[in-house]
Amino acid sequence: MATRRLYYDDAFQREFAAQILRCEPVRQGDAEAWSVVLNETAFYPNSGGQPSDTGRLGEARVIDVLDAENAEDEIRHIVDRPLAPGPVSALLDWPRRFDHMQQHTGQHLLSAIFESRHRLPTVSFHLGAELSTIDLRGKEPGEELLEAAEREANAAIFEARPVRVRYGTTEELEKLGIRKKVERQGTLRALEIEGLDLQPCGGTHVANTGQIGLLLLRRLTKIRQDWRLEFVCGERARRTARADFRKLQAAAAALTCAPDEIAAAIGRMQQERDNSFRSSRVLAERLAVADARLLIAETSPRADGLRIISKVFQESSADDLGLLATALAQSESTVALLAAQGFLVFARHASLAQDMNQILRETLQSLGGKGGGQPAFARGRLNDPALSENAIMEARERIG
Repeated sequence: MATRRLYYDDAFQREFAAQILRCEPVRQGDAEAWSVVLNETAFYPNSGGQPSDTGRLGEARVIDVLDAENAEDEIRHIVDRPLAPGPVSALLDWPRRFDHMQQHTGQHLLSAIFESRHRLPTVSFHLGAELSTIDLRGKEPGEELLEAAEREANAAIFEARPVRVRYGTTEELEKLGIRKKVERQGTLRALEIEGLDLQPCGGTHVANTGQIGLLLLRRLTKIRQDWRLEFVCGERARRTARADFRKLQAAAAALTCAPDEIAAAIGRMQQERDNSFRSSRVLAERLAVADARLLIAETSPRADGLRIISKVFQESSADDLGLLATALAQSESTVALLAAQGFLVFARHASLAQDMNQILRETLQSLGGKGGGQPAFARGRLNDPALSENAIMEARERIG
C-alpha cells in the first residue's frame, strides 16, 4: 500500500495522526531500530539532496526516514523502539524541517538566477548540516558574478514572491516554461517561484521567498569539470554572519587593530615575515659556509685525493642539510654524505663522476625510504630515522 505523502500539499503540517501498518526490526549501524510503515506521513524521506525529517511517532523517536522505492511506494520511518500496529500521533522536529525548507527553496532560487541570468546550470545539489552546495557547470564564476547573483537572489527574497506547488505532465509543464525537463511519464510535481522558476521537485519548501530570510554565498571550489558553491539561508545565514564577525573580532584583537584594518595588518605581517625569512636565509647560508670550512679542514683527503665528509646531525633540519651539502660541494674533490632525523642529502663537486642519485636510491632501497635528485645532488628520507648512521655508512661504502 502506497504511503500518502502529506508534505506534498502542505509542507507546514507539523503534527498528524496516522495508522501504523507494519513495524519490523532493522539494523541502524550498531544499534537496534525498527522500520515503521504508515498509511500517510508528513515526514520527508532522505532524497533529492534533502535530508530526512526527524521527530516522534508516539513514544518512539524517528531517527531517519527512507523512501522504499518499491512497488508499493512506501515510506519507512526508522525509530528507536517497536510500535504496535494501529493509530499513532506524530510530531515533526519543526526547526529542522523549516531549516531544510529555507535551504531547499533558496537553492531553487539561486539555481534559477545562475542559469537564467548567468548561463550556469546547476548539475547537483546537497543540503548539509551546516552548509549547502550547488555544483555549477560552465565558466568559472568570478567574484563580481557571485556578488551579482547573491544580490539578485536577496532582491527576490525581499520581494516575498509566492512559492507554489504545481502538478502536470511533462508536456504541460514544458508549456509553462519548466527549467529542467524530466523524462518521466504521468503526473509530475513541480515547484514554482513566481516569475522566476519552475522546476520538478518532490521536496518541502517555504510559502514565499521572504521566508528564506537571507541568502549568503560562501566558498567556491573546483570539482572536476564543475564549480561547487557553498551557501546558507535563513537562520543559518544569521549564525554564519555572527560567527564570521566573532572571528573578525578575535583576529582584530590578536592583531591589535580594528576589524576593517585586518587586511592591512596582515599585509604588514606578511612583509615582515618575508623580510625575516630572507634575513634568516642569508644567515643560514653564511653559517653553512662557515661549517663547511671547518668540516673540510677537519677531514683529510684519501690517497686518491677524494675527500668524503660523512656526518649524522642530531637536530639539523632538511633545509640545513641542503645548505651545508651545497657549501661542501663547492670544494674540489669533495663528497658530502649528510643525515639528520632520517633526512639524507648526498652531494659532490661538479668535477667528480660519482652519481649521488644512484647511491641514494640504492641506500634507500636497502634500508627503506624514498627520494631522488640529480647525479651531483640528491636528497631523501628514511622510513626509520634510527637507521641514519647505517645509511651514511652504506653510502660511504658505495662511493668506492
